[in-house]
Amino acid sequence: MTHTAHTPTTRVAKESAAPRTTPRKATKSPRPGRGVLRRATPWLFLLVPLALLITFTYVPVANMIYYSFTDWDGVSPEIHVVGTGNYTELFTRPELFRVFLVSFYYLAASVVQIVIALYFATVLSFNLRLRNLFKGILFFPYLVNGVAIGFVFLYFFQDGGTLDSVLSWFGAGTDHAWLGDPTSANVSLAGVSVWRFTGLNFVLFLGAIQSIPGELYEAAELDGATRRHQFRYLIVPSIRPVISLSVILAVSGSLSVFEIPYIMTGGATGTTTFVIQTVKLAFQFNKTGLASAAAVVLLLIILLITWIQRRLVPDEKVDLV
Repeated sequence: MTHTAHTPTTRVAKESAAPRTTPRKATKSPRPGRGVLRRATPWLFLLVPLALLITFTYVPVANMIYYSFTDWDGVSPEIHVVGTGNYTELFTRPELFRVFLVSFYYLAASVVQIVIALYFATVLSFNLRLRNLFKGILFFPYLVNGVAIGFVFLYFFQDGGTLDSVLSWFGAGTDHAWLGDPTSANVSLAGVSVWRFTGLNFVLFLGAIQSIPGELYEAAELDGATRRHQFRYLIVPSIRPVISLSVILAVSGSLSVFEIPYIMTGGATGTTTFVIQTVKLAFQFNKTGLASAAAVVLLLIILLITWIQRRLVPDEKVDLV
């Protein structure tokens, strides 16, 4: 009988040839509540903003709609529902809607401020000396409180004020009361709104223009496009959604002007806007129900105009590259 000796090398070879089984690590089963928590995490982040939005926006709007169907005077604890009586009174008194004519002054001023803001945003988007200084100068009026602006320009337009002093240097007459007649007063107030809100449109336009890739400007320059051609065929189509937004803000703002004419004239000399009239109905004549109806009508008018504008000029997706 022959015996085969098992050497260490043959033993290692046999062990290496045998299939090796490694124990699998035990996988932990997912916890039942982890998936629910993951789905609820975005809502937890939105909980506080939604609570603030509902508390300070939707609840007051709901209360305003409710008050518009009552005869509440804003003071008495008794509230009587009168149905659509406030809306009937509102639409049967033409003088309550005649104040909307004042909004055309501010609408024209909005067109001017959009044009000015678009011009300076285009110029300052290119390399220019002291452009950061000019950006700050243009945006600074928007940072100033509206009440402070009203008082500053109240002294600016008064008889013998700053404007009359400047005009006297050039030999112009200074006997004109700038806030004394409706046309001059509304033009002056609209000019103040141009000075204040141009900075907002300027920042919107400047951010949109600077988001355009620089390769497009280089390609346009290689094709021989001038600055005017770049503005017409490159900048304007690229920032069309921002221009549309500015127009919507301009229309809604011109219908709801309040602080500048209220501080400077108090609505006198034909400068009463719809919002000033609504405030007077509520706090001066104690007709909170009628004022709430007027506020609801103004809200519906702004929503209707915005909807019509979005239908006439829809947003188009712009492919920059």
